Order: sequence, then structure tokens, then C-alpha cells
Amino acid sequence: MSDINDLVERYLAAWNETDAAARRALLAEVFAADAEYTDPLVSVRGVDGLDATIAAVQGQFGGLVFSPGGPADAHHNLARFTWHLGPEGGEPVVIGFDVAVIGDDGLISNVHGFLDKVPAGA
Repeated sequence: MSDINDLVERYLAAWNETDAAARRALLAEVFAADAEYTDPLVSVRGVDGLDATIAAVQGQFGGLVFSPGGPADAHHNLARFTWHLGPEGGEPVVIGFDVAVIGDDGLISNVHGFLDKVPAGA
């Protein structure tokens, strides 16, 4: 399970990384090249789509950080985890729940994201 929690930590680190080159390096460590990411607001495929999505979220929620909402739960090739987005150490503005499909190579091939708490107008 520690491998899954490590993967989730690196996943969230990619969402927090504001340097484009460093973010793309993290994405390559965590995601398969043709990975799919889908949540209620976006559906993208590949590292370019993921990178653009993260950059857009950072533009909308500048200064806020993603953090785990608790430990990940996993079985077979699936992991589920809650995340928070808010000021570091503060109350989350957004809370989400993701289910990641992990390939035999240990990389995420698909993420199904859900938003549990979203600020009005977001």
C-alpha cells in the first residue's frame, strides 16, 4: 500500500508543480504516455492534455495547493483517494475524489475524478 500512497503523493505533486518542465517530468513519472483523465469539467488524453489541464487549474486557483485527504485505498489495479485543494494548512476550498487505474508498469493509465465540494462560480 505504501507504493500506492507514494504514487498518489507524486500525482498530487504534479498538480502542485508550477514550473512547466518540472511538472512534465513528474507527469512522465506518474502517468502512461496515453493516459486519460476525466472529471466533471474536462476529459483529456495524454501528457499534453494533462499538463494543459493542470496549468488551467493553477491559473484558476493560484496560490492553493493539493494535499491528500487521507490514505489511499487500493485493490488489484485500482486506487481511490480523496484530495483537498486550499491554502497550505488551511480549510480546503475544493474537495475531490479520484479513482486511478494503474497499469502493469506501475503508471496511471486512467483517472476518473469526482468533485465533492466546489466553490460557487468555479
